[in-house]
Amino acid sequence: MRPPPLEPTLATMDIRPTPAPGLSPRQLAEAPHRLMFFIGATNLLLAMAWWAAWLASARWGAPSMPQTDPYAGWLHAFVMQYQMLPSFFFGFLLTTFPKWIGLPDIDRWRYLPVGAGLFGGQLATLLGAAGWEAGITVGLLMTLAGWLAGLLILGQLLLRDRSGNWHARSCFAALALGFVGLACWAAFVLGGSPLLAFASIKIGSFGLLLPVYLTVAHRMFPFFASRVVPGYQPWRPLWLLAAFWPLAIGHLVLELLHAYGWLWLVDAPLLVLTGLMLWRWWPRGDKPGILSVLFIGLAWLPLAFALYLGQSIAYELTGVYWLGRGPAHALFVGFFGSVLVAMVTRVTQGHSGRPLVMPPAAWFAFIAIQVVAAIRVAAEVLPDMMTWHAIAAIGWLVAFAPWVIRIGRIYLAPRADGKPG
Repeated sequence: MRPPPLEPTLATMDIRPTPAPGLSPRQLAEAPHRLMFFIGATNLLLAMAWWAAWLASARWGAPSMPQTDPYAGWLHAFVMQYQMLPSFFFGFLLTTFPKWIGLPDIDRWRYLPVGAGLFGGQLATLLGAAGWEAGITVGLLMTLAGWLAGLLILGQLLLRDRSGNWHARSCFAALALGFVGLACWAAFVLGGSPLLAFASIKIGSFGLLLPVYLTVAHRMFPFFASRVVPGYQPWRPLWLLAAFWPLAIGHLVLELLHAYGWLWLVDAPLLVLTGLMLWRWWPRGDKPGILSVLFIGLAWLPLAFALYLGQSIAYELTGVYWLGRGPAHALFVGFFGSVLVAMVTRVTQGHSGRPLVMPPAAWFAFIAIQVVAAIRVAAEVLPDMMTWHAIAAIGWLVAFAPWVIRIGRIYLAPRADGKPG
């Protein structure tokens, strides 16, 4: 008698995706996240390739790089905060906003201009940094157009929302504040005070990037954990967002006023708040790697605020800004970089019909970015600081290149399970 066939299990199933019939740029228009994540991944390497080359030129004299106007350090901050990371933001939010508030998916003709503006804007900006005189202005105008197109789409969806979705409102508020920061940069580039550039950079950090990251984490991290960890109870009270926003704005205002010795007033509560989030959200017991990386990345957030807190107290007591940009890069490279790898990998795997696992390229990127973040933070107190800055920038390229190549091929191919999107 023939034994009954075994039920398929993860151990017995062949979960390797069916090879795609071919790669085509036409696939990028199939969904907002495909287009915007592809642009973001491309922008990620282009932005850091220029910055690594500039740092190497400044430290060792090779390769030869022109001095930029605006100053290269400010330009680096602008590109990363208003062009590279927002490419991923708009890709995620243009995909999830309709789902969050129960509306149909967005038509492709509406989101294609967002991608064109952000990709063309960064490309023109970097060409301007490389010597094309008009590039900075052209890139700025294209970026403004792309941002405005994205805000109009999301704003129209928000006006139609009848569910009272506070995550959508929080993300839109951050993007609107980011547009104010972008306008400050535009005013500076067109002849305004350097204080406008300073304001733009600070708004990008604590008015745009951190609120979007924290809002998405509040919405998605406990949900992801509840799907795969038995007995996990999602904890995401709205008072967390209500408490976070005034503290983040308080930090922003104090930095704008150069009141660094008083930052501890808001950074101490932010340390407590983010530490509480990490402790309550962390899934105990067995969990897949693609979930673990989300919370390991989140651990950089209270660490960053611990560094900000220590720096503020030390500055008030001694008048010395001991850690320089170390706390900021614990936030940027450690938290933003780690969670970028974790979230984009998860969305890419799920929305391409692939298993929700961390592929080797993603593991390499995630582990390597932990090392890069540690180097960049420590560089502020190490001898020959510029050498370590350059090493960290080169390390970023090494960390992300295989991951970008892998996800780029996925966005250019049909879904592995044959479904649309």
